[in-house]
Amino acid sequence: MAEAKTPVFDIEDGVNAGEELKLQYRYLDLRRPEMQKNLRVRSKLMASATNFMDNNDFINIETPYLAKSTPEGARDYLVPSRVYPGSFYALPQSPQLFKQLLMGAGFDRYFQIARCFRDEDLRGDRQPEFTQLDLETSFMSAAEIQELVGRWVKQIMKDVVDFDLDVNQIVTLTWQESMDRFGTDKPDLRIPYEIKDLSETVKDSAFGVFANAVKDGGVVKAIAVPGGADHYSRKDIDKMGQYIERFGAKGLAWLKVTDEGLNGPIAKFFPEEAGQALIAQAEAKPGDLLLFGAGRTDVVAASLDALRRQTATDLDLVDQENPWRFAWIVDWPLFEYSEDFDRWIAAHHPFTMPNEEDLHYLDEGEDPHQAHAQSYDLVLNGYELGSGSIRIHRTDIQEKMLKALGFTKEAANEAFGFLLEGMEYGFPPMGGIALGLDRLAMLLAGQENIREVIAFPKNSKATEPMTEAPTRVAETQLNELGLEVPGIDTEK
Repeated sequence: MAEAKTPVFDIEDGVNAGEELKLQYRYLDLRRPEMQKNLRVRSKLMASATNFMDNNDFINIETPYLAKSTPEGARDYLVPSRVYPGSFYALPQSPQLFKQLLMGAGFDRYFQIARCFRDEDLRGDRQPEFTQLDLETSFMSAAEIQELVGRWVKQIMKDVVDFDLDVNQIVTLTWQESMDRFGTDKPDLRIPYEIKDLSETVKDSAFGVFANAVKDGGVVKAIAVPGGADHYSRKDIDKMGQYIERFGAKGLAWLKVTDEGLNGPIAKFFPEEAGQALIAQAEAKPGDLLLFGAGRTDVVAASLDALRRQTATDLDLVDQENPWRFAWIVDWPLFEYSEDFDRWIAAHHPFTMPNEEDLHYLDEGEDPHQAHAQSYDLVLNGYELGSGSIRIHRTDIQEKMLKALGFTKEAANEAFGFLLEGMEYGFPPMGGIALGLDRLAMLLAGQENIREVIAFPKNSKATEPMTEAPTRVAETQLNELGLEVPGIDTEK
């Protein structure tokens, strides 16, 4: 029997230890019953997913970890080549291009539990390395793929948490409808109130903030929080106003609904008739708290989405009788404008097929940004669970898509020449989806952070406290790779 040191924290659930300490001694943290349960949930999920794929004639094919860097979205993790100094492999952001090539090779049903890597800012449901339940099929429509995935998720839910999912109850929303009603493309349908557009109601209001927002091309929207009038103090509401500044909001207007009408700092701008119109349009009732967003559409959407989630949690308004609320979000814009890159990018990825009726938008002289995509996201309880689409299988459409993204013909061939050449030999119509295994495991395990369902995760700074990765390497290793790191001392 080996002699053991006294653990640095108690091996029990609810232990009073900081996350960094638990990650530093992850091998101790993993002894706790909760962590043992979490990883067993993850294991059952993977077994269920694989069993379903096997029973539906999907072939499990591994794709490379060391691949070519292609400009698809997030930053790549690069791996320098010793054999070819100055050249680099990239760790895959997803197997997207390889699975399309597999369809071209005649494997009509591909599946993989795929490791993916993206160098991007972290948050509670994101890691630099993560795992996808990845599939691709040929000769299936978007509706057929959604039906297949519904059955797949139904089996997973039954096997892992013994929940009988009625796939006919999965709601389908267009992207625009989701943004209008919930301010997000991943709505939590367990929350029993939605965002209401009050722009028409207040466009001639005496309250200049609202009237000017509409006049300047923006919107005025609100949520009516049930019971919020008694729950929140003015100080609480001020804190919420400070919170939404991160989304670009310049303040938070609010009103309390009483039996007599409206009460609050801007109530004087809405006398009886105007006040009743406001209450009716917001679908509010006495005791509700009205929280407003006014200004640019995207800022208002993000602000009210955040407030909707926060207030529902604060007041315990999230529906517990229907704990798993799935939704399909369809008919996405083909492109979206990225503030980070200051240019238009593909809303999903550059290989997404436009709607048939929108193909003409990719022609010379048309506005491609009006096009919508044959894409579909699966959402669960306010989290994006999976993203999928019908892929482009024709060279002419793919070339037009890349041109709309700013690629010259030469740049397109440099980045994606192998894919474009493969298309010239004939690709079948194809589509697929990738479900986030880590996020699904997190939700099924009842956790709020994916680090709780990953054996050895990175922290919020993308470091791994137990092994202290990333670390410096010896100068001899850098020399072998032909690399120099200016201004940084290396280990000798």
